[in-house]
Amino acid sequence: MSSLNEANVGRALAEWNAGNLEGYLALYDENIRLHGYSPEPMTKPEVRGFYEMIHRAYDGPQLVFHDVFSAGDRVAIRFTMTGVHRGEFLGIAPTGRHIAVDGITILRFANGRCVERWSSVDRYAWLAQLGAAPPIG
Repeated sequence: MSSLNEANVGRALAEWNAGNLEGYLALYDENIRLHGYSPEPMTKPEVRGFYEMIHRAYDGPQLVFHDVFSAGDRVAIRFTMTGVHRGEFLGIAPTGRHIAVDGITILRFANGRCVERWSSVDRYAWLAQLGAAPPIG
């Protein structure tokens, strides 16, 4: 990763995979707006709550970045998040199932911190892996 923004994303990835949510959240500006996980953009407290829920629901969730591209103030990432479902998630009781959720995200930076992010994950496959939706095919 050559740019400052890509380097900051790399540090955030390492913090997430080490289970250090505070270190991961340092990537985000206090005025972050995260689009894609709720009807309205999430604020930093909402982002914190969302990722705390992920860490409670999944035992040691891990991220793998498959592709990272940057241009100007943007960084785009194709990723997979994995984990074992050990706690309630969106009303779904723990299943003990391993999940692998694919997604794509674009982050916009100002002064080395993410100020806006757009994310899309395969929610249907996520729910199917938990047994909350029938598998397709």
